[in-house]
Amino acid sequence: MASKNISREKIISAFLFCAFDKNVGSTSLQDIAEYLGIKKASLYNHFSGRDEMYDATLAYCRDYLENLSFIPENFLKLDIFRTKTLCEVLNTLIRRYIQIYETEPMFQIYAFVHSEQYFNKIAADIADAEYAKLEYGLSRILLIYCNDKKAGLSPAELDSAIKWYTSALLQQLDAYIMHKKEIVRQNPECGAGSLFALPTDDAALEKIYFLSDYYINSLFKL
Repeated sequence: MASKNISREKIISAFLFCAFDKNVGSTSLQDIAEYLGIKKASLYNHFSGRDEMYDATLAYCRDYLENLSFIPENFLKLDIFRTKTLCEVLNTLIRRYIQIYETEPMFQIYAFVHSEQYFNKIAADIADAEYAKLEYGLSRILLIYCNDKKAGLSPAELDSAIKWYTSALLQQLDAYIMHKKEIVRQNPECGAGSLFALPTDDAALEKIYFLSDYYINSLFKL
């Protein structure tokens, strides 16, 4: 087998792809070596074993997700809040947020972290940090509308309402991503390399918008 220049990051990426295709528990070092086109023994030049590789993959996911933001840079400086309703603004941000997760390697990272959060504390902490970041982003948007009296909710009521909405939104995101994951797993021809050219599922997004509008109208008494 020809010698290849394999880095730790390439191995981690391969682990993510293999775990996406099979699931984390079923992914072996042999699977990763075959994916990379190298001998299994070559993996030991970078990792002492599967456990170290697993931990490094979690660290990679954590670091990657730290750069993800629900609100784009400079978004709060736009005049969009003067002309758009709260539901319209949130739906714009929801679409962007979901589309971020449809890109490589976010798709695999999401599947990896959210499948492992029930078995590994570090994965659970990463998922919790994602929740906290989304909650913080939503609070910044919703507070604008509360302060402008565009939402019938006092600042004192805001915290619990945001927690409800954040949980509901993440539940919808999880369902959307997992549904697309199954489409890919059942149709290998649209897997890695072409999956990410697939369009966003607008029909599914419309359902998320509908539920988002329902929550907002209910929680914020619009």
